[in-house]
Amino acid sequence: MNPSRVVCLGEALVDRLGPLGGDPALDQPVDDRLGGAPANVACGLARLGTPVSFFGRLGLDLIGEQFVQLFQQRGVDSSGLQRDSDRPSRIVLVRRSQEGERQFQGFAGDRGQGFADQALAPLTLPQAARWLLVGTIPLATATSASTLKAALDQACQQQMSIALDVNWRPTFWDDAADPAAGPSSEAIAVMRPLLEQAALIKLAREEAIWLFGEGDPQSISDQLPQAPDVVVTDGAEPVRWWMDGASGQLAAFRPPAVVDTTGAGDAFTAGLLHRWAAEPHERIRFAAACGALVCGGAGGIDPQPTEAQVEAFLGGVS
Repeated sequence: MNPSRVVCLGEALVDRLGPLGGDPALDQPVDDRLGGAPANVACGLARLGTPVSFFGRLGLDLIGEQFVQLFQQRGVDSSGLQRDSDRPSRIVLVRRSQEGERQFQGFAGDRGQGFADQALAPLTLPQAARWLLVGTIPLATATSASTLKAALDQACQQQMSIALDVNWRPTFWDDAADPAAGPSSEAIAVMRPLLEQAALIKLAREEAIWLFGEGDPQSISDQLPQAPDVVVTDGAEPVRWWMDGASGQLAAFRPPAVVDTTGAGDAFTAGLLHRWAAEPHERIRFAAACGALVCGGAGGIDPQPTEAQVEAFLGGVS
């Protein structure tokens, strides 16, 4: 395997999709799909052709075995995957509207000791990677937060750039929280050091407002000491960015069909990193096409496009 250009660190889990308009905790049929933002990004990068490694922790259970097989099939280096004999892999309950929009509403599978991803143990990152891609979910638990912070120190020593997809999910911090709630002041304080280390920050508009009081990418960059590149997505509204000292925006592409929006943002992130050598507008255009195409299938991994599929899609849009 070629040396990984991107290392994705964090959660791998199952998204349990409820029937459209139904409750995944009560209604049938449910559709279990492998997911988790860092795992989604890793699989998306591999399908696009970028060498990538995944570091995370899964249970010694069927879900863990399914991920091992998936990573092998996609060509994701999973030598950093940890297995936990005491804690299960996490199942996330995903409520979907009739239009396919999703909301995370809680978890299933806990046997009283928490989930495997919360117990992520110390790790050693590979040498020579260009990016370390992380989110904020590991910060919600003390053990995984400590591991994440140590990994960030390693990345700094190895001159890896940090790419942060904020991916705020209140139920990971408090399983009784309103799934639509923003972060508390305490959670923001925990996230702030990570925000101040990232070379690239990708966040949704509501996350930008919660964390920075506004959605303008350049203003967000100006609020941080390292002046990172910033990309702000907004669902079907235009994506805005501040990269390489320039700003811009792009109208969102209309998906060929909308079955499920789970993983669209992760596909966007994969496309962005895959095309990082291009100029900013081309990076965003490619990333937006990746996100649109994922909406055409269920789950965040199965519908991920190849580079040829993205190029074909872009060839048919103005």
